[in-house]
Amino acid sequence: MKKIVTDILFILLGSFLFALAINLFVIPNELGEGGVTGITIILYYLFEWSPGLVSLILNAILLIVGYKYLSKTTTIYTIMAVIFHSLFLHLTESWRIVSDEIVVNAIFGGIFAGVGIGLIIRVGGTTAGTTILARITNKYLGWSISHGLLFFDLIVAFSSYFIIGAEGLMLTVMMLYIGTKVMEFIIEGLNPKKAVTIISEHPDEIAQQVNVLMDRGVTVFSGHGYYTKASKDILYIVISKQEVVKLKKIVKKTDTHAFIAIHDVRDVFGEGFLDISKS
Repeated sequence: MKKIVTDILFILLGSFLFALAINLFVIPNELGEGGVTGITIILYYLFEWSPGLVSLILNAILLIVGYKYLSKTTTIYTIMAVIFHSLFLHLTESWRIVSDEIVVNAIFGGIFAGVGIGLIIRVGGTTAGTTILARITNKYLGWSISHGLLFFDLIVAFSSYFIIGAEGLMLTVMMLYIGTKVMEFIIEGLNPKKAVTIISEHPDEIAQQVNVLMDRGVTVFSGHGYYTKASKDILYIVISKQEVVKLKKIVKKTDTHAFIAIHDVRDVFGEGFLDISKS
């Protein structure tokens, strides 16, 4: 119950911030947006139709079409997000910030939208619309949700060119990119780490030094070279960004011909990192 209440509060906050991004930064500066929200803004510019009402109608239609791609919990959270977002769009419709710096407005529009959508997606909901399409591409094509969302949002944003003009479109693209990066940061966590894969002729020596000098665990995979067919032990180590230099020195000192691949990872749970039961 505590988790459900917390999730609802995040959805409420996320919907509010996303609505503020539209009413405080996007519409007053005649910028565009992506997805269903972008379509509602275009219709607002053309016919002055209420963004809150149009957003509710369009998202409801897309939710009916795409609900089968969402789990029961995600569907419920999405319905809540759509209702809250449409409500806040209506309630904050007259809110304004006095600022003539359109670039600054575009930056903050991206930040507010990224945090808002990120909070909703992080707890398992969506904002419907193109977010449903992004989840479909995530499931079947392996795209990250944030990049899938950016792809579909750009399609809608570019269609607004004839209404907001070239400068408005360029600022909109910049805003969407900022929003995507902020959203990615919110969704994927605040715990970036590095995963290192090492293939060496001296795996035992490297593993021992990592254990002793860095106090880190090492996982060993059995593999072989495709061409030589020679068996090899492959080391897999998860460390902080600050420890990368130290690990490189250990490998360099032990085997200058070692193969090292360093990957970005986020939200690492387990011994020596975060406790998953508290996440």
